[in-house]
Amino acid sequence: MAVHEARPCLKLFSSHKRTCAFLLPTQHRQRNASTAAAVAEPTHDDIQELEPASSFAPAPSSEPFDPIERAKSRPKRLPPSRYAFRPPRYYRGPLHPHQPPPRADPVSREFIPGPFTLPRLSQTYHSTIAPDLMTLAYQHTPPGHQPAGAGPSPPRLRTWDDSSPYHKGRPTRKPRGGDTLRPLRRPINFRNVPRLEGVTVHCFVNAATGPTGSAALHVAGMALQAITGARATPIQARKNINQWGMRQGKYVAVKADLKGEEMYNFLGKLVDVVMPRIKEWAGVAGSSGDDSGNIAFGMTPEEVAYFPEIEVNYDSYPPKLIPGCHVIIRTTAAEDRDGRLLLSALGVPFHGKQIN
Repeated sequence: MAVHEARPCLKLFSSHKRTCAFLLPTQHRQRNASTAAAVAEPTHDDIQELEPASSFAPAPSSEPFDPIERAKSRPKRLPPSRYAFRPPRYYRGPLHPHQPPPRADPVSREFIPGPFTLPRLSQTYHSTIAPDLMTLAYQHTPPGHQPAGAGPSPPRLRTWDDSSPYHKGRPTRKPRGGDTLRPLRRPINFRNVPRLEGVTVHCFVNAATGPTGSAALHVAGMALQAITGARATPIQARKNINQWGMRQGKYVAVKADLKGEEMYNFLGKLVDVVMPRIKEWAGVAGSSGDDSGNIAFGMTPEEVAYFPEIEVNYDSYPPKLIPGCHVIIRTTAAEDRDGRLLLSALGVPFHGKQIN
C-alpha cells in the first residue's frame, strides 16, 4: 500500500462517507468550512423543515412607527419610574407639583421597615378577639331595609308663603333636634371593630421640685425607658403652682408614647406578668374612661417594681426613687363600654359600677 493512499473510515453518517483527517497527509488536510458545506447538498426533506422567515426579524409594517404619536394616543399616562424619582426633602403643601411618596413606599424618606415580628397579643387580637367583638355587637339589617323616619328629604329652600317676599329662596330654618332619635350606639361591623391605637405611660416625679430633682427625674426616665422599650420624653410645667413648688418651664415629669409592636409588648407584660402579682388589687375602676373609648389607670411604685426589667436590676436603682405611673390606653372605640369590652378581652380586669 502506498504511503499517500487514504484508508476509509467508519460510516459516521448514513448518506455520506468521509475520510478521516488524521490518516491523510498534511497537504490533503487543509480545507475550509465552505468547501465542506458545498460538498453536502441539502435534500428535499431538509428544505421543507426550514421556516420561510426568521422569528427574530421584525414583521413588515406598512405604517411608520412614531413614538410621540403613540404616547399621545394612550388614554392614560404610564407611571413614572420610581427609581428615577427623588423624594423632596421638605413638604411644600398639597398644591406643589413635586409631591412626596407615601410613608409606606420604600423610596420615601419617612419609610420605616418592619415589623419583623408579630407579638402574641397582636396575633390573639386578629385571630380571636376581633371576630368575637364583631359577633357580640352584630346587628342584622335586611337588604333594602330603611330605618324608621327615612323618607324624602325636605326642601332646602323656602317657597312663597304670602308672608314676606324675602322668604322665598331663603334657606329653611334647621329644626331643633331631629324627627327621629339617633342610635345611641353605632353598630359595629368589619370596618370599625374596636382596636388598640396607642398607649401613653406618664410618670410625674414629685421629687423633681426638690433639691435632688434632676437625679429623681433621671431615675424615672431610666425606669420608664426600661419597662416600655421607648425613649422617655421630659415634660415641663406649664404654669406656676406654689402649693406643689412647681415653676413654669421646669421639668417635672416624663412620658413615653407606644405604638405598634412596642404597645403590644408592653400590654402583654402588664397583663401576663405584672397584674397577676399585685396583691389585694380588684382591677381597674369601672368608672375609668373619657366617654370616647380611652381607658386610664394608675400604678404605684411597688407595682411598677414588678416589671421584669426593674425586678432583675432592682439594686441598680436608688432607693425610693422608682416612680409610679399613669397608663392611658387609647382605642378606636366610640364609647367607654366598647373600650372596656376590648380591654377585658385582652385580659385587663375591671371592678365596680361601670359608667357608660
